[in-house]
Parts: sequence; C-alpha cells; structure tokens
Amino acid sequence: MTDSDPGHSAPRGPRGPAHPHRPKRRIPRSFKELTPSGHFKPRSFFMEMIVKALLTPRTGSHQKVAFPKLKHGQVAITWIGHASFLIQFTDLNVLVDPNFANWLFLLKRLKRSGLKISDLPPIDAVLLTHAHFDHFHNPTLRKLPSPGIGVMPWGVGSLARGLGFDRIIELQWWESFSHGDWRVTFTPSRHWGARTLHDHHRGYGGFVLEHQGRSIYHAGDSAYFDGFKEIGARLRPEIALLPIGAYYPDSFRQVHMGPDEAVKVFRDLKSQWLVPMHYGTFKLSFEEMDEPPRWLREIAHNERLSHHLKILEEGVPEVF
Repeated sequence: MTDSDPGHSAPRGPRGPAHPHRPKRRIPRSFKELTPSGHFKPRSFFMEMIVKALLTPRTGSHQKVAFPKLKHGQVAITWIGHASFLIQFTDLNVLVDPNFANWLFLLKRLKRSGLKISDLPPIDAVLLTHAHFDHFHNPTLRKLPSPGIGVMPWGVGSLARGLGFDRIIELQWWESFSHGDWRVTFTPSRHWGARTLHDHHRGYGGFVLEHQGRSIYHAGDSAYFDGFKEIGARLRPEIALLPIGAYYPDSFRQVHMGPDEAVKVFRDLKSQWLVPMHYGTFKLSFEEMDEPPRWLREIAHNERLSHHLKILEEGVPEVF
C-alpha cells in the first residue's frame, strides 16, 4: 500500500480474514468469560484494581517540554506512559497508542503522563495497535490537533471516524503503508482486539516504523509466541518497544508477557535496543507496580544485556 491508496481490507487468507466468522451471541455464564484467558474474578479484581488504586496517591509529574534538535538519521523516543510513545525524526512526528487519561472508567491512572497533551508537537501519524480502551482512547484522540494519518488494524477504522484524522488506514498482518519517505508495517501478535463483549471483527497487532534508515517496533499488547521470530527475520527492527507488565497471575500470560518473556522476544527479534512499556501507569494485574522494571533489570544483568536496555523516564526524550 502506498500514499496514493485510500486504505482497504486485504482479501481473505492466512494474514487474517477481512470479516472473521462471528459466533452466535449468548449471555456469558460468568464474569470470567469477559476475558479470553478466563481469569476475571470480580471480587479480587475490584479490590486490587479499583479499591487499592483509589487509596494509592497518584505520582509522577508532567515534564517541561524539551524536545531535542535532531540530525538526519537520529530518532528521539519519548515514553508518555503505559504503551504511549512519541517517536520523532527531523521531519516526522508519530504517536503510538496515545493515552493521557487520568481515569479509564473506574481504573485510576497511578502515574501522571510524562507530557501534557497540549505540549505535543504537530503530529503526522498516529499508530493504534488495537481497540482496547487503554490503547485506543477516544478522548485523547479527539484532543489531538490535526492528527494527520491514523493507521490501525482491520475493523478498527469505524471507531476512528469523527476523531479528526485526515485519513484512516486499516491494515492486515504484514501489510505496509508508505507515505513520503516513511513506511509502517503491521505485524502479528498474540492478543485479542474486541472493544466490547462479543466484538470479534476487530484486529490487533504491532507496528514496525521505518524512516531515515532506522526501524522501531512497537509490539502492542501480546503474549509470547513464535511469531516474534518471523517479525525479526522479516523486518529486523533495531529498537524494540516491548510490554513487560500485567503478567500475574500466570493465566494473564495468555494475553500478556512478563520481563522474562520480553527478553526472549528481544533475542528473537535480534534487535539492538530493548525499551520496556506497559507497566507502572494503570493497575491491570496483581504484580506490584514497580516489580516489572526491577525484574527486567535483574534478568538483563544476569544475561549480560544491560548495555542493550533503555528504561525510559516518562516525558524525557531519549535520542538513539
């Protein structure tokens, strides 16, 4: 797909059907059926994710805007928090899964976003990995001034209409979209894409962004699966933004991964840099909020990978 294409759904095939079969709807027998991994326990979820979070003071602060002056071939990556990033080149500003919310329904944001949404530079493109509310946040998207091109999975474009995008591009796994000198390829993941109960027609995945000789991979949400080896073989991303939180109890690993698996993914990809994400912002599981980065540092030290690890501070650009 090139910048002259208006965006389309790919034909049915191994990359993912344009209109997957939808099973007959029925009333769920229990709250556990609300998640694919079947680990939803209403009482423990309410106490741990909502009550405990309500009693926890919000930390962090918005950083003073100090975007670096870049040279051709340099890329600056700013972690906004959770899975949200600003990726900057000399001539391109890209947001991935932007979320500036202090609340997601009853879920409290426990660490403030690293930037204010009003401090963002002009945005050329927004990459949205899937339709879950913590990744596809409508109020944030509505507030973006002229967000340019929105690139997202199949079946998600209908959610993006009316949010201010100049163009909406839907991709199947392994499809690419190019505009000018940059290209983005949509990659598989092991997760799910439903926005609401029994919403089975929306896609999910990650993105590899290529520009000025650099390549950055944002994995979206995913459990570990062998597909990371294929992503590494096909696209060989230099910088890997990988999720490390929401992995405990072990049943959560059917849709997420922990630091141990993120390191395994990093090796599968054969990347140069590992940048962790998806931790420390919202309480989504039962590990302590500060445990994922602590464990990741320990693993990286033990496996002699510390010089490949970049743990970013929210709101502070890192130049690669």
